[in-house]
Amino acid sequence: MKENIKLNTIDEYIETCSEEIQPKLRRLRKIILDASSELTEKISWGMPTFYHKGNVIHFAAHKKHIGLYCGAEAVQYFRDKLQGYKTSNGTIQIPNDSELDEDLIQNIVRYNVEGNRNK
Repeated sequence: MKENIKLNTIDEYIETCSEEIQPKLRRLRKIILDASSELTEKISWGMPTFYHKGNVIHFAAHKKHIGLYCGAEAVQYFRDKLQGYKTSNGTIQIPNDSELDEDLIQNIVRYNVEGNRNK
């Protein structure tokens, strides 16, 4: 992604990323949006962000992976299903050369939507 560019939409964000990763980012966006009809999109912290009564999930393209920022509680809750991924406090790294796990991503989104609904 190009630095120091004011982005207003997720489409604009994806367009700033390498052509090789753009289809995967579009697919990730669709997976996230298909998980819940309650989500709205915005750019927050310079990243695509999906929101419902609070941030639900963000993603960002990096050189060798896509960072999925879902919060520490979700990473902890899904830890058994995340064994094959590098994780840290609230973050999951999806290598650029691996497939997107649609069910896992959607379950994380739904978990966070439900958590936000109960705040």
